[in-house]
Amino acid sequence: MSSVDLWFREYGERTAARPPMLLLHGLFGSSANWHTIARQLETEYRVIVPDLRNHGRSPHADAMTYPDMAADVVALLRRLDSDRAILLGHSMGAKVAMWIALRQPAMVERLVAVDMAPVSYPDRFGAVFAALDAVDPNRIGGRSEADRVLAQFLDDSRARQYLLQSLVLRSGRWVWRMNLAALRSALRSLLDYPELASGIQFPGPALFVYGADSPYVTAAEQAAIRQHFPLARLRAVAGAGHWVYADQPQAFLAALWRFLR
Repeated sequence: MSSVDLWFREYGERTAARPPMLLLHGLFGSSANWHTIARQLETEYRVIVPDLRNHGRSPHADAMTYPDMAADVVALLRRLDSDRAILLGHSMGAKVAMWIALRQPAMVERLVAVDMAPVSYPDRFGAVFAALDAVDPNRIGGRSEADRVLAQFLDDSRARQYLLQSLVLRSGRWVWRMNLAALRSALRSLLDYPELASGIQFPGPALFVYGADSPYVTAAEQAAIRQHFPLARLRAVAGAGHWVYADQPQAFLAALWRFLR
């Protein structure tokens, strides 16, 4: 397994009193997704927000398993001269954070998982891939035109804007920063989760915050969370779906600050 050097955004200042906080985005996302939240956290923390492999400005790679992505994040921490961090991840990023917490718990001061559990999920991304495939970067004049194409497949305007953050102008032509071929190839393993023995646990503090209107953390998933994260606190956010921090940012931050303090 070889790691890639992740591109990252940095907020706040380094302090000897507290470990850095890493924010990890979800599938099809990028570090830009966390900008508003990172600006709120930088007053008390050094916040590091990477693009995970095959996303944003980070390198592309054929392999894309959770151990691969966890190795990238661990390598980034070492580049930053940090041997311990607070890990906060959403969706796919939460699974990466969980993997590090379970496999290298000494590196994790606290864990925050947003709308995700260490389980396998059904494929809900057929419409997303169909929408992305329908956008021909060689034939569009900008994001607004791409949005009209995406709208034929995705009614949710916020989901479309989430995807469009990864459509950029490069050398006079529009391109997706995401490595769509690698994401498609890896999708089943990303929906799954590497099998964990029942005795593998993260002994530190953990917060699992999830949308009350989301299907990702139900009673079944909560049982798996408690099996591997015995100190987990579970917090449902009313009026939020899968993108908890975007749907209800103030409620999300309130739950996060309570946990951190």
